[in-house]
Amino acid sequence: MRPRTREFLQQLAVSLSARAGLYPSASTEPATLRALVKMLSPVRAGREPVRLGPAGDGGYVLPDDLHGIAACFSPGVSSISGFELACAERGMQVFLADRSVDRPPDSHPLFHFTRKHVGATTDAGTMTMDAWVERSLPGSRADLLLQMDIEGAEYETLLATSDDLLRRFRIVLVEFHLLDHLWSKPFFRVASAAFFKLLQTHACVHIHPNNCCGSLKRGGMEIPRVAEFTFLRRDRVTGAGHATEFPHPLDADNEPHRAPLPLPPVWIGGE
Repeated sequence: MRPRTREFLQQLAVSLSARAGLYPSASTEPATLRALVKMLSPVRAGREPVRLGPAGDGGYVLPDDLHGIAACFSPGVSSISGFELACAERGMQVFLADRSVDRPPDSHPLFHFTRKHVGATTDAGTMTMDAWVERSLPGSRADLLLQMDIEGAEYETLLATSDDLLRRFRIVLVEFHLLDHLWSKPFFRVASAAFFKLLQTHACVHIHPNNCCGSLKRGGMEIPRVAEFTFLRRDRVTGAGHATEFPHPLDADNEPHRAPLPLPPVWIGGE
């Protein structure tokens, strides 16, 4: 068997096993995973929500707490930049980064594009969030907004970001991928560390499952494979208790031709 064929079959076997909820590693204890889900259960922000960006993929629901945010950092550029345009129209400088494209699909005088990925290191093709922000806004201490959709690299990127910089992001929007892999204990260790780091300074105030990829039901829990999370810095949270309206009226399916994927009950109310 050719090496490339063997590698392809191995990757296919792992993918099919993951789809079935089986992993070639130790499994996360259900109580441990349930505790993380409880910690991520969205709370009431105490601020009216707003949707920025298009009605489908590329739009996000976040608290209307945007006044005074100096810049939006948006790693991960695809064929849609409606969210970034909405931020620019509100007067924010918008910094975009992606090594896989030559330029953003739209242009605006406040757009600044870097053809690099973000990640855990800084080299010829990659940069850390800290290096990117310092190069883009040297010496600034203003509040920022982070919107990140980088196909699974979000975990290493968050873990490599300094606590000081994370505190500067008033609002953090992240599309988390591979969430069904939380059942794999080695992956859970890395992913949960990223979540715990973010939860030190921010509270989850909204979750919108991406209906692109379905969910995994196991151990009495349903885990969306991909979901958009909205975090608000804790000093900006003025509400009390957990949010209960899911989907929110401002939510919209990422893929309108696929079946909707509502947020499973286990993620709601902190139960």
